Amino acid sequence: MIFDSLKNSAAYYALSPRIQQAFELYATVDWTKAEPGVHELDGRTIFANVQERGLKTKEEAKLEVHDKYIDIQILVSGAEEAFGWADRSTLTAPKDAFNAEKDIQFFDDAPQTYYTLRPGQFTILLPEDAHAPLVGEGMIRKVILKVLK
Repeated sequence: MIFDSLKNSAAYYALSPRIQQAFELYATVDWTKAEPGVHELDGRTIFANVQERGLKTKEEAKLEVHDKYIDIQILVSGAEEAFGWADRSTLTAPKDAFNAEKDIQFFDDAPQTYYTLRPGQFTILLPEDAHAPLVGEGMIRKVILKVLK
């Protein structure tokens, strides 16, 4: 899990050429005006999911994991969004089976820690990072860049 400000995104380009490409593509769009939904930026290699969502309680937000994609989640507007985090290897309570088509599985385990994003900040979540997004109060607009690992 990485948590930082967009102004520092270049520091993470070395993780993967696709991460660099994702941040560069992100910078070419006014995400405050983009329609909610999926926007292909480089086919299914890199795409954006624009969401306008109400936030949940810690109890409602379930840990999730992905196998094929790295998430870069960026808060566009709203006061803040908290994330629960846990090391995937420690999870013991699957809520359901892994859905390969949607590249997701949910767990009932409790997060090990929480951290908070504010507008202009991002988190990079790798397949080994279990995360429970959308924690807090109020409405937010966010972009989730899905980057094929």
